[in-house]
Amino acid sequence: MDTLEAIRKRRSIRKYTGEAIPKPDLETIVDAGRLAATGSNRQPWDFIVVTDPARIAEFKAAGAWMKTAGAVIAVVLDPVSRWWVEDGSAAIENMLLASTALGYGACWVEGNALPREEQFKTLLGVPTEKRLMALIPIGVPAEEPTQEKKPLEEVLHWEKY
Repeated sequence: MDTLEAIRKRRSIRKYTGEAIPKPDLETIVDAGRLAATGSNRQPWDFIVVTDPARIAEFKAAGAWMKTAGAVIAVVLDPVSRWWVEDGSAAIENMLLASTALGYGACWVEGNALPREEQFKTLLGVPTEKRLMALIPIGVPAEEPTQEKKPLEEVLHWEKY
């Protein structure tokens, strides 16, 4: 699948078959995150891949639906970098697109994870000075949502607003 097709097909998937994801595919997905744009090439990220179903189940406070994911990628950032939020966001989007291109579903989980950041950092052994920006559950999709996006002509402006 080419990049533009992956962009068009990407949706937030919250239902998975529970099938395992091969390690090379997970490495490809994380590598896509590692290659994201980053302010001043700081690369302030680390990625923790969790594949043990019992460990994945420990993320249920952020969404019980994650229990059927084949893996969860925790995105850890160093807030010393001035652009850590932007850099982390670019890495996450790259991983979402790579997941789609490889035929997997994924979801960016931040809002339900951030209130439990300290709990999840302890679970994952993340150093106190780092931030757990998001969890990315990935799996073989058991759903195909068709959420509509606004039409291009509604959001595109030329020369001025």
